[in-house]
Amino acid sequence: MLALTTGGRAAAAGDNARMHGPRPRRVAVVGGGPAGLFAAERLRAAGLAVDLYEGKGSVGRKFLIAGKGGLNLTHSDPPALFASRYREREADVARWLARFDAPALRDWARDLGVETYVGSSGRVFPLDRKAAPLLRGWVRRLREQGVAFHVQHRWRGWSEDGALRMDTPDGERLVAADATVLALGGASWPQLGSDGAWQPLLAARGVEVAPLRPANCGFDIGWSAHFAQRHAGAPVKPVVVHWRDPDGRAHSLQGECVVTETGLEGSLVYAVSATLRELVDRDGHADIVLDLAPGHDAGALQQALARPRGGRSLSEHLRRATGLHGVKAGLLREVLGAAGLQDAAALAAAIKRLPVRLLRPRPVAEAISSAGGVRLEALDGRMMLRALPGVFAAGEMLDWEAPTGGYLLTACFASGLAAAEGAIDWLGRPGDAQP
Repeated sequence: MLALTTGGRAAAAGDNARMHGPRPRRVAVVGGGPAGLFAAERLRAAGLAVDLYEGKGSVGRKFLIAGKGGLNLTHSDPPALFASRYREREADVARWLARFDAPALRDWARDLGVETYVGSSGRVFPLDRKAAPLLRGWVRRLREQGVAFHVQHRWRGWSEDGALRMDTPDGERLVAADATVLALGGASWPQLGSDGAWQPLLAARGVEVAPLRPANCGFDIGWSAHFAQRHAGAPVKPVVVHWRDPDGRAHSLQGECVVTETGLEGSLVYAVSATLRELVDRDGHADIVLDLAPGHDAGALQQALARPRGGRSLSEHLRRATGLHGVKAGLLREVLGAAGLQDAAALAAAIKRLPVRLLRPRPVAEAISSAGGVRLEALDGRMMLRALPGVFAAGEMLDWEAPTGGYLLTACFASGLAAAEGAIDWLGRPGDAQP
């Protein structure tokens, strides 16, 4: 596996050797997220001149926000399991990971002075759990290595003669490059720079693009106003979700989720959101079942609920008999209605298998990540767009998705490396037509 630890020194030495020779090939990297930054690092290590263009005023904004609650850098899954997280794109992403995987990413962070640890869930975090120190150190090293940063440069496609068009505070700027790496992100959190505006620009050039859609997202259910007002923001934990995939196979997963004003979100929902989105597409809705009392037997719950409650309120009786209160009690009332809470057998059954219908995913702008993008079939083996020789693509703008847990970041890094190495290979082949 490749770990970039001496690239700056190698690039500097290569530049010194070429000071009086032909100018180094120049590569434009468009997009300052992890995929673009990592591509720039690898390109610079190969001795290429690298200009990195970012539409916002600074790079790595989504990276910083994603790390606010603790930067989940990667995951400790064994390789085969790790690759399986990418679903139908498993084989494609596995090829990227063969060059740069989770252990290599941890080594890379260590070289920046950031030690990592494996949490109880198998997720990997920096020791201080912060994103900012890692990003600051990374950008500082890239600058020292000679990467030129150009912020507030928003890419707008190509001019008639093939130059990159950039909107800047001083007007349009045309940029010539020997090769280009696009790492423009998807369409989630557009306020941070990834707004999907590149889609029509590439489609107009014959690049096949799948519509960008929400991934790792919440879903609308349509709560009553009373329930939403009372419980929005409340965590539901622990809880087991049961569902059937589009082929009818039964699955279940334990975790926690959060009630929103319109439905459910949170890590447990995100983990199965791709399948739930497929079911909504096919059926117009997705049906799930919640076990609100994992580890408790339905028969024992029924017996406890059937005992006389005396003068206690129904909510107090429910709490004493089952331990359920707050949002879980609210969910039971929301689904069963007040009358349904009176039958001990029906109530016990609902506690173990509460049916919930999901109506639609939340908009892509609210999602953790996005699915869709440049279809991988539109790329050749070097991550170059078949319709645009000399243009390479990486990161979340490509048509793959993964659950949260470090898989998203790892694939962004790995694809950035793959695109950079593709550009290096393409520029190094004298028989290839250059742009």
